[in-house]
Amino acid sequence: MNLSTNSFCINCYLRNLLALFFCALMSNSYCQQKVYKEAELYVTAESTKQLLTRTGFRAFEPLEQPDENYPTIMVDDDQTFQTIEGFGGAFTDAAAITFGKLSRDLQKQFLKECFDPIEGNGYNLCRTTIHSCDYSDVMYTYDDVADDKELKHFTIEHDQQYRIPMIKGALEASKGNLRLFASPWSPPAWMKTNNEMKHGGKLKPEYYQTWADYFVKYVQAYETAGIPMWGLTVQNEAMATQVWESCIFSANEEKDFVRDYLGPTLHKNKLADIKLMIWDHNRGIMYQRAEAAYEDPEASKYIWGTAFHWYVGSHFDNVRMVHDAYPDKKLLYTEAGMRGTWQSATNLAKNIILDLNNWANGWVFWNLILDQTNGPRHAGGLYGSNIVNADLTTGTIAYNPPHYIFGHFSRFIKPGAKRIPCTSNSDDFIATAFLNPDGRIVVEILNLKNTEQMGQMWFEEKVIKFTSPANGLMTIIF
Repeated sequence: MNLSTNSFCINCYLRNLLALFFCALMSNSYCQQKVYKEAELYVTAESTKQLLTRTGFRAFEPLEQPDENYPTIMVDDDQTFQTIEGFGGAFTDAAAITFGKLSRDLQKQFLKECFDPIEGNGYNLCRTTIHSCDYSDVMYTYDDVADDKELKHFTIEHDQQYRIPMIKGALEASKGNLRLFASPWSPPAWMKTNNEMKHGGKLKPEYYQTWADYFVKYVQAYETAGIPMWGLTVQNEAMATQVWESCIFSANEEKDFVRDYLGPTLHKNKLADIKLMIWDHNRGIMYQRAEAAYEDPEASKYIWGTAFHWYVGSHFDNVRMVHDAYPDKKLLYTEAGMRGTWQSATNLAKNIILDLNNWANGWVFWNLILDQTNGPRHAGGLYGSNIVNADLTTGTIAYNPPHYIFGHFSRFIKPGAKRIPCTSNSDDFIATAFLNPDGRIVVEILNLKNTEQMGQMWFEEKVIKFTSPANGLMTIIF
């Protein structure tokens, strides 16, 4: 990627550091004043062929009061809302195998493009899977010995070939700014009612403790391998019976498992800091799942938050409803499989903005990279393409439009950023805004129309005027 056009420029980064240093030398009264004269703009749009393109600086103009006759995004930093944990994708087996087959130079390029916090997309919160999922070349577990309740045969040796090396490379490229959480698709077949990992089934009651111990073994094994685990979800898509690895937990079963087994077992093994998340499925019934778990104080005390996906309907209000009912709990978007098209890119931007505006604390898409067949994968249908694809026959990588759209959020909204009020008076634009830990404000504006639109961003009696390309995503930083 060309640094002069497509990333947060080094000169701008240094200029911001100098500004912060100057402010630190001045009196508190000076630093408390909001000094801003111009803003930096980045744009991604199909019609203009811009891909995270830096379009330069735009001066603020005085405007005491916006009116309803001109499209205006209005921002205020006197109030703050949720804090951002991060953005990223998933280290599946398919991603790791594809990555492992790239040349060393392409591996370095990919890791820099995705994980470098200054010159890349800066991914800092990523997901991985506990043994295999649908995006694995084969089904496997870390203990295939039936009735091994003490897990004497547990080993993560399978992950040493592809997945662990990829994650370690990403940790290095991220300059240590990467946190991971893990999700299981199914317990081993011998723990389940249907005696197979596919087609749903349930965890047998006599293996509840064994399965909780399995989580602990996994976290400890990865820690020993040099990969600390930030969080866990109880079960991927807990109400989905799939032709690949899947397991059903009702709301009460998940609550009971957390309350009586997984939560106490994590705490007993000094893993109380692990961020434990429930549900990990679509927005549609996430409130009902949250209510069942959070209304039980013994279960709730172990749960950090609710994880959710986008696959069936939009239901953005349900995300906000969970926050409004349980404001002390977090919300994390954890899986977005998508095609690599411009239509998918626009849909991605819309979903991220609306989830963030409804209190999501972060957003994580699905496979970090897939091969030219959109795999490898052992079961189920395939999406047409992915956010990034590698052609292993030609030795090339394609960074598809959603990659650049996602970069608008992951590059500029930093961990620890707080959402601030951001409203629109136009049905043509949706937007969200964040106050970064360094004091910079980041505004993301999506043009929902398939035509070029003029607009302005208003802040404290000043405006930045802009022209947004059709379906364009614009980042304004000041």
